[in-house]
Amino acid sequence: MAKIYIPYGTVEGQTAKIADYIAEVIRANGHQAETADLKHSADPLPGGYDGVIVAASVHVGKHEGYVADFVKKNRAELERLPSALVSVSMAAQGDEETAEGYVEKFEQDTGWRPAHVGLFAGALLYTHYGFIKKHVMKKIAKDKGSLDTDTTRDYVYTEWDGVRRFTEDYLAAFA
Repeated sequence: MAKIYIPYGTVEGQTAKIADYIAEVIRANGHQAETADLKHSADPLPGGYDGVIVAASVHVGKHEGYVADFVKKNRAELERLPSALVSVSMAAQGDEETAEGYVEKFEQDTGWRPAHVGLFAGALLYTHYGFIKKHVMKKIAKDKGSLDTDTTRDYVYTEWDGVRRFTEDYLAAFA
C-alpha cells in the first residue's frame, strides 16, 4: 500500500475539488492519500510518502507562484519519488497546445520535469465571482467563442473520468 501526498494550489476551489477526487480514487484503489492546500501548509514536503501529485490552477497564464515555490524547494524529493503534476486551466478545454505551454513554462520556472502530467479543465464559477470578475470572465469566455456566458449559473468543465484514468495510470507505478 502506497501513501500519496497531494499538495495543491487553488484560487476558486476547482483544483481543490480535483485534488480531493484524486485522493478518493487513490483510497478506492487500496492506498492512502492526503491532500494539502499549499496556501496554508508548510513549505517542506513532509516525510513518509511514497509518491506526490502536485496540483495547480492556471490564472492569467501562470500557475500559482506559491506552488512553483513549493516545487523549487522540494525538487530533489519530487525527482526521487514517483511524482506527477496536475495542471488545471480553461485552456485544457479545447486548447491543449496552450495548456501544454503553461506546463512547459512551469517546468522551465521550477526545473522540475514530472514523469506524469494531467491537463484538466476547470470551471467558470460565475455565481462565486464579484461584479467585475464576473464580467471579465464572461468577456473572456465570449471572446474564446464559448456560449457559456449566462452569469446566473456555473459551468464545470472538469472531465472526471479523465481524472480517474490519470490517477489510476499514476498508481500503476506502485503495482
